[in-house]
Amino acid sequence: MDAKIRLYVEHPLGEAQTVPLDRAQAHYLFGVMRQTVGAQVLLFNGMDGEWRAEVVEVGKRGGTLRCAAQTRALQMPPDLWLCFAPIKKARTDFIVEKATEMGAARIVPMQTDFTNAGRIQRDRLQAHAVEAAEQCGGTFVPEVAELVRFAALLDRWEPARRIMFCDEALVSAPAGVRADPGPWAIFIGPEGGFSDAERARLRAQDHAQAVSLGPRILRADTAAVAALTVWQQALGDWT
Repeated sequence: MDAKIRLYVEHPLGEAQTVPLDRAQAHYLFGVMRQTVGAQVLLFNGMDGEWRAEVVEVGKRGGTLRCAAQTRALQMPPDLWLCFAPIKKARTDFIVEKATEMGAARIVPMQTDFTNAGRIQRDRLQAHAVEAAEQCGGTFVPEVAELVRFAALLDRWEPARRIMFCDEALVSAPAGVRADPGPWAIFIGPEGGFSDAERARLRAQDHAQAVSLGPRILRADTAAVAALTVWQQALGDWT
């Protein structure tokens, strides 16, 4: 029997390992998807790869699965962070989902001078990252950090992590990033871009590199996808 449903679980996975389901997972599997004892489900936890498991207990408030065999090894993403200014709710959700699909290792919402969103619901965004990994076949789920102010983020920045920041002032300049190895972060500003002060501070960092994303100014959510694509093609695991 082929397993078509994938679930992220916070539990160790291994041969013959039993995995308890919480109420929400049980409702999804047994109430929504109508799975019964003997059904096959794919499980991952971000550490042990993907495992095929069998439903052994069904309940309204829980259930139990048993791991049978590993179907995929853990695939870790490159050491890349996406730091972005939150925008409208649905478009912020889109950025988190696409960053997960495209291989960001950590997602950091940041409050910039022109950020319109005053706060985020981190747990909800983390859930979107989990759902994206479930749907796209990923075996790793990036952490979504708490919202942090731009200045505070840079105050404690480790220079070993290079920064690629997307600068709308460079529109029409050639796109691209220098192929320097090591950990990286991509900085995406809000609608309206980075302020002059923020741009000046980034440009003053020896470990930061301003890049263009081509001849057109992109919306913030589109820019995030474009920047991840540029970086992955130059330095990531797409090469």
